[in-house]
Amino acid sequence: MYKHILFATDLSEETDYIIKQVRELRGLTGSKLSLVHVVEPMPGYSYAYLGIEDIEGQLITEAKEALAKLGDTLSVNAKDQWIEVGPTKSKILKIAEDVGADLIICGSHGRHGLSLLLGSTANAILHGAKCDVLTVRLPE
Repeated sequence: MYKHILFATDLSEETDYIIKQVRELRGLTGSKLSLVHVVEPMPGYSYAYLGIEDIEGQLITEAKEALAKLGDTLSVNAKDQWIEVGPTKSKILKIAEDVGADLIICGSHGRHGLSLLLGSTANAILHGAKCDVLTVRLPE
């Protein structure tokens, strides 16, 4: 069975729905659990347009706080929590490989085209992962 689960979260309110599945699967397998959240960089023109110099820094700070809270909820050590900045798919897949995850869990809430089935991020992770991927369909 699985030895290391990577929970890729967008830290939205919908994350609460996935936490139950993560807990149950972790309990069944006795797996180690790591958490990852990716902050997508904002285009350079966004800073000037919005008049905010460090919006990305603020997003990272807020993400660290939210991920730490999620880590407490799921009993995950800080050393097993990852905040990355960059393209979501590639960052999640890199962390999965770096930590030796054999399962990635993510939510799915896409509503059009191929995304209707999985969600664009979940779909990208599924097709790029070297391990199993569990997508949890979020309620609409």
